[in-house]
Amino acid sequence: MFSPRLSPDAILFNDRTDAAQQLAQIVLKEAQSLDASFVVYALPRGGVGIGVAIAEALDCPLDILVAKKITRLQDPELAIGAVTADGHILRASNSRLLDWQEAVERAQTKAKEQLEQFHDRPNVTATGKIALLVDDGIATGMTISVAAKALREQQPQEIWICAPVAPAVLVKRLYDYGDRVLVLAAPEPFLSVSRFYRSFPQVEMESAIADLKKTLQN
Repeated sequence: MFSPRLSPDAILFNDRTDAAQQLAQIVLKEAQSLDASFVVYALPRGGVGIGVAIAEALDCPLDILVAKKITRLQDPELAIGAVTADGHILRASNSRLLDWQEAVERAQTKAKEQLEQFHDRPNVTATGKIALLVDDGIATGMTISVAAKALREQQPQEIWICAPVAPAVLVKRLYDYGDRVLVLAAPEPFLSVSRFYRSFPQVEMESAIADLKKTLQN
């Protein structure tokens, strides 16, 4: 599910709060006809605020699932794969890297370090539930796909991949990992997630941790 292609210069969302509210409405509409239990997993840091809105709309638990891009040292922005904190790996089909294992270890170390910062987390499982994987936007699809791969081992009823925006060319591929893909817009050419937000500041770790704690207190 996604809207028609838009101009790459179109501003879709004022900020993450705006995007979260819009996405939560679509997710709730999709979920209302289903007799199922839900759990939301957000990819930190930017996905946590989005996850809060969706978990509140569905009145279900929110947890995090940490995945990091695998990159070359000389090109840290280009994802050639992704790895979760618990070691699930996804490698791009066109990746060529002699020190692949070193790159995986670097990325997994970062993922573990980030996961350890979230001390207070709900003790939930996706088994038998509809698990929603949420981020503030999908660029390469690597991190959310490897997160879905890891989540599949918990044997959820379904996995939904949810984000405000993603490249049109990726949407079909995301169905290799998720049972449903809920994306509000799929602009092409894409270039970057930030282009479609009026305000898209970096989310600080303290803010993401506070957002997760807030859901535990409700």
